[in-house]
Amino acid sequence: MALGVNVKRHFPLRKIDDVVEFFRSQLENNDEPDLALLSIVTGNIENSMTSHRSHNVDDLSDIKCSFPEVGFGPIEALYVKFVCQIKGSIDLTLLENAGPTGSRELVKRVSDVIWSSLTRSYYKDRPHLQSLFSYLTGNKLDCFGVAFAVVAACQVLGFHDVHLALSEDHAWVTFGEDGCETAEVTWHGKGNEDRRGEPIPCEKSWLYLNGNAVQCSRPTEVAALVSAINPSIAPTTDSNQLICLQQQLLWLLYDKGHLRNYPMALGNLGELEGLFPTPGRPPPKDLFAEAIHAARTYYCNMHVYPYTYLGSFLYRSGYLPEALKAWADAADVIRKFNYGREDEEIYKEFMEIANDLIPQVVKLSSAGDGTLLRDAHCFAHLLRFYDGLCAWEEGSATPVLHIGWARPLVHTIAKFPASVRASATVLTSEDEEEGRAEDTPKKSCHLTHKSLAFQDANVAAKEDFLRSLESQLGQSGAPPRPDIAALAAACADNILNPGYLLCGGQPFTIDPQSPKGDDSSVPDLFGIKSNGHSSPEPFFPLSEPKKVQQPDTKQKEVVSVTLTSQKMAGLKDLLLSEKLNASAIQLQLTAQSQVQVVKRTGPHLSRHTKRSRRE
Repeated sequence: MALGVNVKRHFPLRKIDDVVEFFRSQLENNDEPDLALLSIVTGNIENSMTSHRSHNVDDLSDIKCSFPEVGFGPIEALYVKFVCQIKGSIDLTLLENAGPTGSRELVKRVSDVIWSSLTRSYYKDRPHLQSLFSYLTGNKLDCFGVAFAVVAACQVLGFHDVHLALSEDHAWVTFGEDGCETAEVTWHGKGNEDRRGEPIPCEKSWLYLNGNAVQCSRPTEVAALVSAINPSIAPTTDSNQLICLQQQLLWLLYDKGHLRNYPMALGNLGELEGLFPTPGRPPPKDLFAEAIHAARTYYCNMHVYPYTYLGSFLYRSGYLPEALKAWADAADVIRKFNYGREDEEIYKEFMEIANDLIPQVVKLSSAGDGTLLRDAHCFAHLLRFYDGLCAWEEGSATPVLHIGWARPLVHTIAKFPASVRASATVLTSEDEEEGRAEDTPKKSCHLTHKSLAFQDANVAAKEDFLRSLESQLGQSGAPPRPDIAALAAACADNILNPGYLLCGGQPFTIDPQSPKGDDSSVPDLFGIKSNGHSSPEPFFPLSEPKKVQQPDTKQKEVVSVTLTSQKMAGLKDLLLSEKLNASAIQLQLTAQSQVQVVKRTGPHLSRHTKRSRRE
């Protein structure tokens, strides 16, 4: 139960490099990294370096936080306390169908043990409550902390198939031989205590990512632990040393390939690099690109935060058109879900983008050269952003957009000149369907007329050829010429050469005097002999080449955007009109969504009844 010599030799931890080497030894250990031990160590350091948050001081920037020395004794004592609590509370012999793999009953009992030992009254959304150090010293955990504690407890009990599953704002556990079983073990929001032990619902909810959450391995769980480190001392002050520790630990995990399929951790590392660049390391934009690639490769492009991370970075760096595109891409992801009352975090994220950041982008562009407002691409990105939000609302039990969203939209759209708005080709999903339906019969009709014309030309040419033969035979009573007789005899055996009908040449594709096995006299219709070399002259006479029209370099690129939501499709004409009708746009945008809930959810699922629109 006590910690071994291989662990003890790393203590005391006096500096950041010591902690990094300790984590490295755990990751390179032949056994699994000890989640409980690592959580206690990081929690101890975080608590020591952010303890000034309880001091009533005006300027925390003057406080010099030296790195705390972490001794072996206190860490071992807390570790033994956790192991004794878990093993003393869970009697594995009483579990039905007890086996080498975890079960729903096991997960439920472990979560009950963690849950029942928490302090009854405390603010669960306070910072620094995610580690086992907080649990063992103050009986407090946040949502993520409870899920992590359950997984660490199952590891202590010897169930190595119980792992953490992470969405962008929630955590639960997976278990079973192939990890296909899921169970809630913690809360999210209010009134969800009764969900513990229940499987994760299969609904189009952003909270659960519709089956595309990160399925953690032990190293990925270590990465989640590191990503959860909170360096804040106060709302406006962070611990620089704690930031440095988190950054170096993330780079350690990155170098070992443990962040490859973890978009959130890659985004966290990218943000840290944007604030404190590490020499010789990839720039932030490359890390954000890796996060987006991971979301697209492993999770069906169902993660929103990689795009918002990128958009915020581009905005801070002054790349305003690119930031608009990144935010529009984020809205393209959120359109795949139904909005629910538990999606508060992503709701606030999009509200900040729509009501604060985008108006600020327009303001900066207006104060500058104004090129963004003259770019039809930026106008299309803006429409795509709001179209995604409206599609997110469709089929949801709770409306998303209210007047607080509509006013910034009207104000922003009005900044784009009417000529720029008119230059963008705005389509709806109905327009695309009608276009495809019209193109299909036109194309088939064109091909039919073309083939019929070709057949008619062949028939006419053959008839003219036969008439010429008849006229030649009828004009003379002499016996027919030998070549005509041979020609008539060959008609029964050979195929008439179409080139003979058009421009002369041999009448048949095979010379009667040539052996059948000789391909030297076979004409090649495409100018290539059967031996693979080009013939000096094509069999068909070449028509005069048409003059290729050079593209007009001055012609502007066509900008097109397709609106799929009912609200934005209905706003199409209003948004493109020369004079904007602000009242009509606001009324249409804030109208209650009329799409039925069952259209975007499973056949056996039901959602909450509709509430009144958020004001």
